[in-house]
Amino acid sequence: MTNHVLSSLKNTRVLVTGAAGFIGSNLCEFLIEHGAMVTGLDNYATGHKKNLDAVMSHERFTFINGDIRDMEVCKRAVSQVDYVLHQAALGSVPRSIQDPVTSNEVNVGGFLNMLVAAKDNGIKRFVYAASSSTYGDNASLPKEEDVIGKPLSPYAITKYVNELYADVFHKTYGLDSIGLRYFNVFGRKQDPNGAYAAVIPKFVMQLLKHESPVINGDGSFSRDFTYVDNVIQANILAMLTEDTAAMNTVYNVAFGERTDLSTLVASLKELLARFDSKIASVPVKHREQRLGDVPHSLASIEKARRLLGYDPAYSFEEGLSEAVAWYWEHLK
Repeated sequence: MTNHVLSSLKNTRVLVTGAAGFIGSNLCEFLIEHGAMVTGLDNYATGHKKNLDAVMSHERFTFINGDIRDMEVCKRAVSQVDYVLHQAALGSVPRSIQDPVTSNEVNVGGFLNMLVAAKDNGIKRFVYAASSSTYGDNASLPKEEDVIGKPLSPYAITKYVNELYADVFHKTYGLDSIGLRYFNVFGRKQDPNGAYAAVIPKFVMQLLKHESPVINGDGSFSRDFTYVDNVIQANILAMLTEDTAAMNTVYNVAFGERTDLSTLVASLKELLARFDSKIASVPVKHREQRLGDVPHSLASIEKARRLLGYDPAYSFEEGLSEAVAWYWEHLK
């Protein structure tokens, strides 16, 4: 990002929902570092207090412990801000299959609450975390924003409904919004624990314990793994763009290359073996493919390049190296 963009953050008033989560906490730190006044909202359902240790006592940070399913909480959260970066959600395809009701209550009901609160408070811009899961059963690669298929999970439905609501709120109420379809984000602070842990931190934790990482399927499924700093860049650009042609639409946020799961594990073993040579010989296990999983994901990021000036700074390899170093420091 240019110095002009970064300097524009000074004294902006921003609400980050899901502030104690993986992406939300990284956004809070970045915004505070560049002079913004930040309100963080989270109920710690999936986030962690420790993720906010770096900002919790900062004079330009205010934290609200609350749930986006509570309209009064949403109204209070937006009352002193100009921009919303909405990251709060119950992620995970398997979680949504196990409990579709709660996923819908948070991801759809909570999202609608935030839109209403933002609209009523005259928020300048509502930037929200959309998802590559919206592409569903569309098999074409790379994924382009205007061509989607039918959703393959309750989670995917909730994220697509978010896009529909955001579009209606612009057309009906004039609320400006931008949706960012994240593709398999990874990086520092991503939780390796729990049944619904993302694949990279989960594999790292297993390898650190000299346990075999378990790949769903034969390892040929591939993902456009995206380092968290690229996601931060996209959020800031979406929040600050003054180009009306760039608003009220959705963008892929990715690096634009895909990596299969077998290659991912091999790369993790190689990087972690620099710290612990025994990891190089840890065997890999396989099991049946998960229900609702998409075989391959690969994003076209040309729309974000053209309209937002998005230029991802970290490739998969560069991001993975940064992430592994962080995990070794914090998890070993």
